[in-house]
Amino acid sequence: MKRLLMGNEAIAYGALESGIAFATGYPGTPSTEVIETIARLKPEVFAEWAPNEKVALEEAAGVSYAGLRSLVTMKCVGLNVAADPLMSLAYSGVEGGLVILVADDPGPHTSQTEQDDRYYGKIAILPVLEPYDPQEAHDLIKYAYELSEKYKVPVIFRTTTRVNHTTADVEVGEFVELNRKPVFKKDIERYVRASMEGNRRRHKWLNETIRKIEEEFNSMPFNWVEGEGKLGIIVEGAPYNYVKEILPSIGEDFKILKLSTPHPLPRKLVLDFLKSVEKVIVIEEGAPFLEEEIKVVAYEEGLSVPIYGKRTGLLPLEGELTPRLVKNAILKFLGKEAEEVSIPQEVLEAEKLAPKRPPGMCPGCPHRGSYRALLDALRELGYGRFDIPIHGDIGCYALSLLPPLEAIWTEFVMGASISLANGQSVVMNKKIVATIGDSTFFHNGIQPLIDAVYKDLDVLVIILDNRTTAMTGHQPHPGTGGSETGRKFREIDIEALVRAIGVKYVKTVDPYDLKATKEAIKEAMQVKGPAVIIAKRECVIPVIRRGETREPPIIIEEKCTGCKACILLSGCQALIYDPETRKVKIDELICTGCGICNQLCPFDAIKFREELE
Repeated sequence: MKRLLMGNEAIAYGALESGIAFATGYPGTPSTEVIETIARLKPEVFAEWAPNEKVALEEAAGVSYAGLRSLVTMKCVGLNVAADPLMSLAYSGVEGGLVILVADDPGPHTSQTEQDDRYYGKIAILPVLEPYDPQEAHDLIKYAYELSEKYKVPVIFRTTTRVNHTTADVEVGEFVELNRKPVFKKDIERYVRASMEGNRRRHKWLNETIRKIEEEFNSMPFNWVEGEGKLGIIVEGAPYNYVKEILPSIGEDFKILKLSTPHPLPRKLVLDFLKSVEKVIVIEEGAPFLEEEIKVVAYEEGLSVPIYGKRTGLLPLEGELTPRLVKNAILKFLGKEAEEVSIPQEVLEAEKLAPKRPPGMCPGCPHRGSYRALLDALRELGYGRFDIPIHGDIGCYALSLLPPLEAIWTEFVMGASISLANGQSVVMNKKIVATIGDSTFFHNGIQPLIDAVYKDLDVLVIILDNRTTAMTGHQPHPGTGGSETGRKFREIDIEALVRAIGVKYVKTVDPYDLKATKEAIKEAMQVKGPAVIIAKRECVIPVIRRGETREPPIIIEEKCTGCKACILLSGCQALIYDPETRKVKIDELICTGCGICNQLCPFDAIKFREELE
């Protein structure tokens, strides 16, 4: 049957049609919807989020060792976190099929970097598959499970944003129940990495296995040659769609080698193709990985066919490819002039006049109160704006970098806010502030906090507990006790956990209460050694969806001086300055009644109705 599916949904269907028993990962755009779709379509499959990608891969490996099929999902940088178990898992191999979906983000649209995870296949000596559209994503992941079990290795399934989030008609089948009994057999050399001689033998096994996989890739159905001519195009992934779209307008005949197997490169297939053309352009998303691999093969075989691509400047090394970029690359490959992009003058003029609309925290976001209280606490303690570094972390609270708060100084990788603060507290001889979300704290913030306690480092850690993984769509985490499939899990108490680690000063506050939050921060800043403030208030979006927001406050016009303090100190979009009346108004359509403006007004001009009664 055909269904209209997003690429991530098509992958979920393919995994369920492969009979997976276990799916896990850490939410990260553009990969998140895979786990959510599996949980929705078949709740009896254990499809639940893990605290981080390393834990996810290790848990999936345990399932695979027992002979059942499993899936792990993550975004591009997530594989960095899972890289440690990945390398050893390659040596041990698997029993039940194990596929590692890693969603790369050329652009980048939602990621710290544009890293290309095909290189992990080369480092770990593992096969990498890459689909070009949702239908192939669905079909290719089914092949990935067969490949994984045939050769007893995990398979890296690399996608990019345009495949993950493109929607298309996809032919799907029935979900499969494999009805396997989980059995784990003791095999010391295979599963224990403490044996150096055993490790050498497993390395040899892995090298032999990848050569067998290369042979299979030479004739697998997801690689093919099409077209005729002496001009060659080798293309992988989503850009194959762009090639097919623009070639009719080029006016030349091309022979195309479409690949879904960047590693190991199907050497014979590539060699035969290179021998059949006079010159080749390699079109790929990300780094020049494929181009480099092809050039190595050509050199080793003594072929002199010119090979062009990113390394020769025809395609950019940064950013996402587009049909126009691909077309201009092919035109330059042909020695023709690239097409100029002509922007109408009226559009250029409109762009100058259009107001900038940077992203901002939602009206009612509890993080706004946390950072406002932090900045005010530091000011009242006598610190200048640039005296105390404030480290941020990965999450929607990173929007605090924008005016009017401009609070955080860094946003690095998951959990790094605490580690950066730890290091600076040693060399700068003063208390350093780290701010970190609740999901990020569970992901990778516990270990650096342990180090702060162990070494008695002078840091203040503010855990912004909004009771969810907000930035990626409100997924549960260990601190919520929630489940993607409705299972009952135990909630981990962050305050109890922090106290158990050994932090002596721990206080939980409501960030909607600016005064109490500010006073707690002022107190914590004067504690010698590690201190933790937990700013606990649920993300406002689920509250809005439940219809539980508070009635908006009222502007008392005779008291409002139009000073705009409420706007300039909070940045809340629900507050609007009216130049005609020179007063502030409240947009009741988006106001959630958090009360932060009520506390910031120096003239007591913003009141809730109950305060006026």
